[in-house]
Amino acid sequence: MELLKVDTLEEARQKVKAALADIQMKKEKLPLLESGGYTLAEDIFAPVPVPAFCRSTVDGYAVKASNTGGATESLPVLLKCIGEVKMGERADFTLQDGQCVYVPTGGMIPEGADACVMIEYCEEFSDLEIAVYHTAALKENVVYIGEDMESGEKVLSRGERIRPQTVGVLASLGITEVPVYVPWNLTIISTGDELVSPVADPLPGQVRDINTYGICAQAQSLHFKIIGSFVLKDSRELIESRVKRAMCESDIVVISGGSSKGKMDATAEVIENAAAGGILTHGLALKPGKPTILGYDKTSQTFLAGLPGHPAAAMLVFELLIKWLWTEKTGGREAIPFRAELSTNIPGAPGKRTCQLVSLNAAGRDGGYQAVPIWGKSGLIHTLAAADGYVMLEEDAEGLKKGETVSVYLLERRQY
Repeated sequence: MELLKVDTLEEARQKVKAALADIQMKKEKLPLLESGGYTLAEDIFAPVPVPAFCRSTVDGYAVKASNTGGATESLPVLLKCIGEVKMGERADFTLQDGQCVYVPTGGMIPEGADACVMIEYCEEFSDLEIAVYHTAALKENVVYIGEDMESGEKVLSRGERIRPQTVGVLASLGITEVPVYVPWNLTIISTGDELVSPVADPLPGQVRDINTYGICAQAQSLHFKIIGSFVLKDSRELIESRVKRAMCESDIVVISGGSSKGKMDATAEVIENAAAGGILTHGLALKPGKPTILGYDKTSQTFLAGLPGHPAAAMLVFELLIKWLWTEKTGGREAIPFRAELSTNIPGAPGKRTCQLVSLNAAGRDGGYQAVPIWGKSGLIHTLAAADGYVMLEEDAEGLKKGETVSVYLLERRQY
């Protein structure tokens, strides 16, 4: 029996990186409110300081901090109130010694003031005087010009995924069109005589198609455009014909199933025939995910990925290779792993890197998190649905022990 000649995950990534080195990522500009979830294509520099004027962070009185020295609840300082700053209006006052001005939260601090005393520490003493019962520190309750963002400061980096808070930053800078990378076009082809639609009632020996839907959802989470999704029988000619057509309009073609060495497994031959660059990798030293095939067609500049038929394995390989490739090409950073205490031993698999799915709970030491392994074969899908992330064991690792602090690479978190 012919066995797969495997690459490590790093070797496979390096081959893919080298093959796609000349691919230029396309850019476009999107309206700010449509940019969420996309990837920034350029560094963003603040065109103006934020805030553009000194602002109060509280409702209270703008003062000279030195004028409040020694003020206490039993011995207040009296200051002359010379007016009020209206919200959204310029503060047309210049504060002199012994004076104060009422300012609402977010209001402009007048010239000459260098602190703001909360209204709770003040009271009207007479028509023109305010009793201050608090010694204010210099700059207390005041945000200065450019304290949030200075003009010219780099505030966002190329490769960052645009989150809700990112949209807020861009809005504060007056940036209403956002440079983003154009998401890749992707076609997903699931293969297998046993596959039927999720709406069908499977006959004995048949299973509902999982991978088309799971992988499409993963791709859409990156804003990839799904050009087409197909479920095909185990026919090399049929699969190859569909792959070649998909290559004309797709940046990535994913073939799920048929990637091992079984009698009906045709994916390797299909990729070999379709890709001008041939097969880059046929087999990963990865558990789960060993029967993975990667290829590249130089003519159409299409990346071809033959993923395992087992759902959990297919979706993990998508995470480790296709999502990684997008991050690599757009200049992003790989996610920082989460640290957690391991609830039980995890055995290693000699010669293979192991991805062990885990869930997280708050039962770790000192109020920290605990990683609980989710046991199950790669053909099971509920394991992935129950997982918050995965733990990586290196090829030479004998295993991990209960109580160890491990790095958990987070998947899309479940919400409770």
